[in-house]
Amino acid sequence: MKWIRFQHLKLIAYGLLEGHQVRQVEGSPFEEHRLTSTFHDVKDIELLTPIAPAMLYFAGPNFKGHVQAMAKRRGQEPVYPKRPDPHFRSVHALIPSNAKIVVPHDSCGRLQPEGQLAVVIGQKARNVPLERALDHVFGYSLCNDITEREWQKVDRTMFRSKNTDTFKPFGPCIATGLDPSDLRIQVRHNGQVTADFSSAEQTWSVATWIHTLSQNTTLHPGDCIMMGTQGAAGDMVAGDLIEVECQDIGLLSNRLVAEVV
Repeated sequence: MKWIRFQHLKLIAYGLLEGHQVRQVEGSPFEEHRLTSTFHDVKDIELLTPIAPAMLYFAGPNFKGHVQAMAKRRGQEPVYPKRPDPHFRSVHALIPSNAKIVVPHDSCGRLQPEGQLAVVIGQKARNVPLERALDHVFGYSLCNDITEREWQKVDRTMFRSKNTDTFKPFGPCIATGLDPSDLRIQVRHNGQVTADFSSAEQTWSVATWIHTLSQNTTLHPGDCIMMGTQGAAGDMVAGDLIEVECQDIGLLSNRLVAEVV
């Protein structure tokens, strides 16, 4: 199934994609809910982020190719992480597919994409055994971890470089019933493929991340873990189109615009 969250007139609701239509759902996929007999044409709704998560965990350098490419960009030798080491991101930076990524007026004007698999937690998880970790997953989506590298170089934290408004495209849906061990993700910049990789290339698997995180913190339904990217894509500027696609999930598409002050 493919779950979305949408707005139609003044209504905000969850729904299930069925071809070119959305079947409206009463309630939340994480709680009691029921399918209604109301259908909307996809072209008549506004797509929202598939959920409004309370927490965003990011796996960071979870692909060796990303570690190597970023080290090369800095002129350094790659240093590989020795264990899963999560980062946090601001939920306020989230935007849905088709929304605009705003290039801040006080930035260098260049942003970089990081197309990623997003894991959506479905059941509360604390001290979860590795072999049962995937039982706590509701489904999978896509994220684009937009970054301003010049800010990242000089800031003590990654607050500006990673968490500025609109820097976290997320969607278009949550797909359930998938095997996360080999999902292929492609990133396209103005139609040109800049990354094409598989979740099988992750240093640590989805199950390992859930197991590890749950040793110290409780994961709650609706929390998200973004699983990292491969390689290091080039610069994007205002006017560019960036797309992240997984055949099993869908297309996350966003265009960049310059901030107007």
